[in-house]
Amino acid sequence: MRDISAKIITQRVKDACIEACCVLPDDVMASLKSSLALEESPAGTDVIEQLIENAEIAKNENMPICQDTGLTLVFVELGQDAHIVDGSLYDAINQGVREGYEEGYLRKSIVRHPIDRVNTKDNTPAVINTEIVPGDKLKIIIAPKGGGSENMSIAKVLNPSDGFDGVKRLVVETVKNAGPNPCPPIVVGVGIGGTLEKAALLSKKAILRKLGDPSAIETDARLERELLDDINRTGIGPSGYGGRVTALAVHVESHPCHIASLPVAITLQCHAARHKEFEL
Repeated sequence: MRDISAKIITQRVKDACIEACCVLPDDVMASLKSSLALEESPAGTDVIEQLIENAEIAKNENMPICQDTGLTLVFVELGQDAHIVDGSLYDAINQGVREGYEEGYLRKSIVRHPIDRVNTKDNTPAVINTEIVPGDKLKIIIAPKGGGSENMSIAKVLNPSDGFDGVKRLVVETVKNAGPNPCPPIVVGVGIGGTLEKAALLSKKAILRKLGDPSAIETDARLERELLDDINRTGIGPSGYGGRVTALAVHVESHPCHIASLPVAITLQCHAARHKEFEL
C-alpha cells in the first residue's frame, strides 16, 4: 500500500486547472496548424490563424484561452494499492479546483442547482469520474468544458437495426444542428454502447485522446474516418464562416451493450480542446 497526501493532490489539481485553461495541448495546436493546409476559404483561414495567435498569446501571457473557463471535468484513475491520507480524494480535488480558479483569475461558472441558478462562486463542485485500476499510482486529467460546446452535445438510444449508418446519421445531424455554436473547428467524441450514461462517459473520454490517433478497434476507426470526411463536407467551417475544416478530429469509444439497444452519445468540444494530465 502506498500513501498519497491529499494536500499534494490539491496543489497539483490547482496547478493543472490554471495550466489547462491557459495552455493548449501540443497535439491540438499542431492540428490547428496543419488544418491551415486543408482550409480553402479565406474567411476560414483567417479564423484558424486568429485561433493559433490567440492560443500563443494565452500561453505566453498565462491568460485563459477563452473567457469560458468551463465546468471542471476530472477523470481519476486510482490504483487499488494507493491510499489517500490527510483527507479525502474528492475533497482534495474540489479544493484544488477552488484554489486554481481563484488564483488563476478564472471565471467561476457553476451554479448550485440547475433551477435556482445561484453561483457557487468558486467553480465547485467538479464533475469527477473515478476508475479503480491496478497498481499504486494516481492519475488525474483536468478538462475544463465550456458551455457553448456542451450545450450542443446529445445522448440517444437508437434501435440496434440502425447500425453503423444510423450512428453516422445521428453524429452528422448533431454537428449540422450545432452549426457555429460549439466554436468550430471542433473535436467530436462519440461513445457507443453500454447504457446511456456509459455512452456519455465514453464520449467525454474520447475527446481526451491525442488528436488524430485512431481507435485500435477497426470498426470504430472506420467510423472515425468516415465521420471526419462527412463532417468536413458540411461546409460549416471555422467559426461557422464556411470552409472545409469543421472538425479537427472524430474519436470513437465503444463498449458492449444489451442486445435490444444501441446507446449513442456525442460530445462536441470546441477548438480549445483543453486538458492537463498528471500522475502521483
